Amino acid sequence: MVIVAAVDRSDRADTVIKQAEVLAETFDDTIHIIHVLSTSEFVDLGRTKAKKGDSIDLESVKNVASDIAEEAAEPLISQFEAIGLMGDPADEIINYADEQNARYIVVAGRKRSPAGKAIFGSVNQSILLNSDCPVVMSTDN
Repeated sequence: MVIVAAVDRSDRADTVIKQAEVLAETFDDTIHIIHVLSTSEFVDLGRTKAKKGDSIDLESVKNVASDIAEEAAEPLISQFEAIGLMGDPADEIINYADEQNARYIVVAGRKRSPAGKAIFGSVNQSILLNSDCPVVMSTDN
């Protein structure tokens, strides 16, 4: 089976990678590290000459997203596959996990007060509420 490690460009990606590696070793699973970019984020990264509203090559966006996933995997010792996707992050992560019949999705949580732990970011909340597989919220607490 597959452990899906959903990473963003924050420093919290390391905790996702470490947790995914623990799960993969425990279950002898493969790690798929995914990063999802929207077209506007792609343009904002400055890796294209396109401007917002211009037509953008889907493969270019996916390649940049895959590169970001690959960079996040630096602390990883285990074998992995870097996946770049384009679109709404929550939808793409859930769809990818479903297609791969993932054992778990690992996402990054944020350090919060006890009352604040009831409220997650919109992407994490959507993944937690809509995923068919278990979701592990990895935190650096």
